[in-house]
Amino acid sequence: MRFARWNGGRIGLVVGDTIRDVTEAAGIDIGEWPPVGPVRMIADFDRRRDAILNAAERASPVPLRDVKLETPIPWPHKLIAIPVNYHAHALEMSSPAISRNAGFFMKSSASLSGAGEPIVLPDLPGREIHHEAELAVIIGKRGRQIAAADALKHVFGYACLLDITVRGKQERTIRKSYDTFTPVGPWITTADEVDNPANLDVRLWVNGEPRQDANTSAMIVGVAETIEMVSAVTTLEPGDIIATGTGEGVGPIAAGDAVRIEIPQVGEMTVRVVQGNGGGNLAIPARV
Repeated sequence: MRFARWNGGRIGLVVGDTIRDVTEAAGIDIGEWPPVGPVRMIADFDRRRDAILNAAERASPVPLRDVKLETPIPWPHKLIAIPVNYHAHALEMSSPAISRNAGFFMKSSASLSGAGEPIVLPDLPGREIHHEAELAVIIGKRGRQIAAADALKHVFGYACLLDITVRGKQERTIRKSYDTFTPVGPWITTADEVDNPANLDVRLWVNGEPRQDANTSAMIVGVAETIEMVSAVTTLEPGDIIATGTGEGVGPIAAGDAVRIEIPQVGEMTVRVVQGNGGGNLAIPARV
């Protein structure tokens, strides 16, 4: 199944090039604040599954081209990211393979956006802002001290994720947490639809130019090991998002660009880039 959030917080099941509204069956109140309905849906999915499928069968199909796709989980308990998790990316960044050595870091969940929303660049003269194409893992079942052998049982699904990054010497969290710096989507593909998360191509283009082409088999710390590592420190909750790291080929983006990410079996989305205002203390050039 492919679950999308669309048009002001509705939940839909994507079928072909259409979406079927299952908001009520999923237990979503689109006026709720904070918008934790998708987290609750994931936590209650086993109980709601049949009702959701029945609702999708009854719903009128709406063409995907006519809707605005939003980030599938706007209010996760945690947005976790794995640094430098491909050997080739470690070489291009002249960084050690720190995913195994340094674990993970947190991004602000306020940085989440969707396939139908632009990446808004802060006004940071002299600073490059780069794309990073990643596989997102969506946790489906609560767990702590999860063994790698059991880790995939805790996965609800997968999505495409762009980890947008200001290059510089400040801490990763501040450089990666601007609003719209974590597009996720275009939907969540449930884990049963993905043959092997350890063998997925992750590709990215900017304005049609190929930039990144990696396979998750080249991860330093794989999906199951990542879940084991993270859950050794913090309890994973339904709806938590883990960005699993990027391959080689990261590069700059600018206003007017169109950034396309594709992960076969998972999804594909194109996100446009626009210029925004302000940049906080990152407007000061980073000291080398």
